[in-house]
Amino acid sequence: MDTSNQSRPWGITLVAILMIIFGLAEVATGFTHNFLGLVSTNTVARATYGAAAVGGLYAIGGLLLFTRKKWAAKLSMACLILVIIGRIALVLTGLYPLTSYLQDISIIIGTALAIIFAIYIGLKWRSFK
Repeated sequence: MDTSNQSRPWGITLVAILMIIFGLAEVATGFTHNFLGLVSTNTVARATYGAAAVGGLYAIGGLLLFTRKKWAAKLSMACLILVIIGRIALVLTGLYPLTSYLQDISIIIGTALAIIFAIYIGLKWRSFK
């Protein structure tokens, strides 16, 4: 089936928008170290750059999805993989502290969402040209 004449699946658009929003929120959190009252770090400099890089990759991955090109979807998935690795690395190095139940849950949910987005993009692979 030729997908060039079909519109973008609404799910891809939603994932792209959420990735951009979450990425920008992660960048902002990286610089303020506070997200809705959750302190994201005790260490300033390295955590700032790490969180900003993770957030930037997240947002770039979302922007790439709007092209509907397979090469861009591959780059978007690569960005998501780096986001997942980056979030895990920030936790393992202590730059994302596990200091409270709510903090722990937010890190787990954030990482799980990146994994879910990558899986969804893979499942919708045919919608890219």
